[in-house]
Amino acid sequence: MVTGASPEAFREVFGRFATGVAVITSAGPAGSGGMTANAVCSLSLEPLLTLVCFENQARTLPIVREAERFAVNVLSADQEHLAGVFASKLPEAEKLEGVDHTFRSGVPVIDGVLAWAACQLRQLIAGGDHTIAIGEVVELGLGSGRPLLWYAGRYHPWPPVSPP
Repeated sequence: MVTGASPEAFREVFGRFATGVAVITSAGPAGSGGMTANAVCSLSLEPLLTLVCFENQARTLPIVREAERFAVNVLSADQEHLAGVFASKLPEAEKLEGVDHTFRSGVPVIDGVLAWAACQLRQLIAGGDHTIAIGEVVELGLGSGRPLLWYAGRYHPWPPVSPP
């Protein structure tokens, strides 16, 4: 068991908090891109606000900052490969090239996701080695399927598929 207040213990503790998996996408004058994220949550119903945490060095952050908009694409269990593409070190513009998507409210939304929200950037807040983006939701959509989860450092479909 890991104990103490260290980055390793912090990662272990919060790695036990199962989360959904999202891809944050954006496009603007400087190009397009996206990143895989699990530090995403709803923030407010009035107005409709969502929160996304970007590593300060994330290559998607400057795109979002310049475009002043982004989309939260909630991945389904059969889209684990997309989580890998958007977590990769591919150049930002290449990440969306082979992925079917449609522009909604000025941002790329990945086709076939479990759910999505197009957001107008309201605020960026410094948060240690991350930047917290608050976006006002301007358009929403629902897909279908089972969710993809992140737990203990791995992807998991939910509910788990039982052997026949």
